Amino acid sequence: MTESATPRETSADTSSSAPDAATPAAAATFHGLAPLAARRVRELEEIFGDGGMLSRAIDGYRSREPQREMARAVAAAMDSHDTLIAEAGTGTGKTYAYLVPAMLWGGKTIISTGTKHLQDQLFGRDIPTVRRALAMPVTVAMLKGRSNYLCHYYLERTQQEGRLGSRHEAAQLREIAVFAQVTHSGDKAELASVPENAPIWAHVTSTRDNCLGQECPRYKDCFVMQARKEAQQADIVVVNHHLFFADVMLRDTGMAELLPNANTIIFDEAHQLPETATLFFGETVSTGQFLELARDTVAEGLIHARDAAEWVKLGASVERTARDVRLTFGQDNVRMAVGQLPPSHGVFDALDALDAALQDLIETLQHQAERAESLGACLRRATELHQQLERWRMGVNPPSPGETPAEDADAPRVTDGKREKAAKAAKAAREREALEAAFKAKTAAELSVDAGAGANAPAAAKAADASGDVPENVRWIEVFSQAVQLHQTPLSIAPIFAKQRGGAPRAWVFTSATLSVRGNFAHYAAQLGLDANKSLTLASPFDYENQSLLYVPRGLPQPSAPGFTDAVLDAALPVLEVSGGRAFVLCTTLRAVNRAAERLRDEFERRGWDYPLLVQGEASRTELLDRFRALGNAVLIGSQSFWEGVDVRGEALSLVIIDKLPFAPPDDPVLAARLDALTKKGLSPFAVHQLPQAVITLKQGAGRLIRSEGDRGVLMICDPRLVDKPYGRRIWQSLPPFKRTRELPIVRGFFDEPDSPPSA
Repeated sequence: MTESATPRETSADTSSSAPDAATPAAAATFHGLAPLAARRVRELEEIFGDGGMLSRAIDGYRSREPQREMARAVAAAMDSHDTLIAEAGTGTGKTYAYLVPAMLWGGKTIISTGTKHLQDQLFGRDIPTVRRALAMPVTVAMLKGRSNYLCHYYLERTQQEGRLGSRHEAAQLREIAVFAQVTHSGDKAELASVPENAPIWAHVTSTRDNCLGQECPRYKDCFVMQARKEAQQADIVVVNHHLFFADVMLRDTGMAELLPNANTIIFDEAHQLPETATLFFGETVSTGQFLELARDTVAEGLIHARDAAEWVKLGASVERTARDVRLTFGQDNVRMAVGQLPPSHGVFDALDALDAALQDLIETLQHQAERAESLGACLRRATELHQQLERWRMGVNPPSPGETPAEDADAPRVTDGKREKAAKAAKAAREREALEAAFKAKTAAELSVDAGAGANAPAAAKAADASGDVPENVRWIEVFSQAVQLHQTPLSIAPIFAKQRGGAPRAWVFTSATLSVRGNFAHYAAQLGLDANKSLTLASPFDYENQSLLYVPRGLPQPSAPGFTDAVLDAALPVLEVSGGRAFVLCTTLRAVNRAAERLRDEFERRGWDYPLLVQGEASRTELLDRFRALGNAVLIGSQSFWEGVDVRGEALSLVIIDKLPFAPPDDPVLAARLDALTKKGLSPFAVHQLPQAVITLKQGAGRLIRSEGDRGVLMICDPRLVDKPYGRRIWQSLPPFKRTRELPIVRGFFDEPDSPPSA
């Protein structure tokens, strides 16, 4: 994979390309950055311009000024080791706009994407294309999380145990065993015959918890270590956001060795960063981790120390108490802050019992860990789970990124006295949060105002001051059908991310099609602690005025009204008829997805329409999209996962229906805590957080419609607030410049134009 490469210029190579910061020339800025040297500008023009290197090497390439402008800005950020936020509308060509400067002047570059799909696309298509066009012998590597790589040790252990749930899994195991003998990378995505989400992979891949590290007998053949070694040697490394931020907290993905040597970090699909960073900058412990620990400990104990302890009994105790935690909640798919639960709720006693069972397991492992490295690994996992559980129960903040939690000299041997003390501390933390929740509810009831008005925000902040300082984290619980997750989440990730970006000077580029509200980056920049002035907005080259139509039907009720989803479908049916299917129906809740599927299935049958109906959950997202493209007249109903990262070009998608503005549910415990913190600061939570976030999400959904210069279609938004509310103008002005209407006949006329295929 390594190629003999001529040295590339790096961002440290600035003597002839960027003015010194101390000179008067530096006062003039280019999108908030030091101006790009004329020599760099000329080089980029020779590459991106008409008749340039890209147009000569890539069939169908068209020179675009927005793309050239972004490339200049990215190069300027690299030259001055600065930060750039770049919003590039659909069709701008942002991928080439950052790849070219990265290959020429980026030095060691890490490119992080929002999804593994885009990661594969960059590595397999876009980077090779640009590398050939520039004739640049740069080396490239792709790094994924360890769960994507086959593990020799666990493959062999699973084969030896021979305990699989079905013949089908046994057959898949045989396929994987053959794959292990021929694969170079060990990436499970290469074995198409075994789906990436097949349960068998959990048996033959490692996790951070159960990896044996250098003590593994197959360490020299480890696919994970091989991928990390290749990444360390490559000029450009392609990762994904989850991998990047997991390493910030866990130092477990190989990024720890890459970051110190990186000259440039580029985040594509950067609108996802606040949510992803929030996920990893907090701390989560799941009952599923206890179940996995119990199973692994029993398996390793029976192999290496069968007669030393009652392994099955110890494991069964941990498994039973972990499942009992789930049984304290009746329903699933529930999220709640700890303060919403009464101190007497059964989950707290269940967690006490789980911790006691865990400590019994730890005590046994301490006496047996030296018998085998795998038992030592189980001890480390059990100890870490105990510490995480204790931090959550007592409301202690998790360690900062890269920080190792302090260990008690006596831990994890916890005496009965220490257990009693810990239980009292946990109870006190629960009671404190319950009081805070009651105070917040009382304050909200007394100071309730219309969303976005913010008239009483200063009074609310003054009243809230009585409850003390704004907490750094919020503790909350998420209940699934088979598991419970305990979360501690930071209210703001900006200081944590700012600390991560400190250290050696390097360029940071954040790019996506949706980062601003009407060109204002204040909301996005504040979330990550960035400078909103170092930014640029690049309009899409598409002719939205002629290619598309924004339709807001008249007469629809408010989204909170009973029967709203049925009213949306009543308005959508005549549009679906004239469009001939070929539609996405994007909902904001799974309940709306299910109701829409039920209603449209009945309506299509009753009216004799032969539009195939595809519904989220009935197949994988990839399979649904492949079928949608192939069918040509299907209607696909989906929620959040279909609002972004979906690219359907051509006539198969000509109508996108959005049921309502995508405001996040106010009962989300993290959002509720953040809004409360803004209120305490005297700010309007609606204006500062909820509205900008809804705009960015809506722009993602709207972006599914026009994906190429030849696309045509209608965006139908069924929320009257877009027109009726004062903030509605701010929302639709943030969308691409669609032609707008509220009249159904105009929509019919749009589809009757010659470029539109006939309806059914």
